[in-house]
Amino acid sequence: MNNTTAQLVLRIAVAGEFLGHSVFALQGKAQWVNWISQLTGASPESSLQLLFLIGLLDILVALIVLLKPIRIVLLWAALWGAWTALVRPLVGEPIWDFVERSANWGAPLALLLLRGWPKGKDWFR
Repeated sequence: MNNTTAQLVLRIAVAGEFLGHSVFALQGKAQWVNWISQLTGASPESSLQLLFLIGLLDILVALIVLLKPIRIVLLWAALWGAWTALVRPLVGEPIWDFVERSANWGAPLALLLLRGWPKGKDWFR
């Protein structure tokens, strides 16, 4: 297997992850609404609206990664994946819920590293 094949597999995996999560967000997954409210103090209605916007952003990330993986978007995907995994223990779920989601940040980070750590304007290529 070469670098190009590995990148294609990771692009599909990251896009699938973000598309899957976007569907749950757009559906207003109750558990996620509660977590947003718990972490931010926002009302359930505001949390639901924020979750909907997050769902739209996740679709955009999925499409960019699948069609043209821009490095800054891959960095965002890795950071967002790490944060959303970390949310679980922050709201009282077991630490293993974070560990189980290591691929959520590891796959976009691996793709970013395979594409080469950027310098300057290369973040936007």
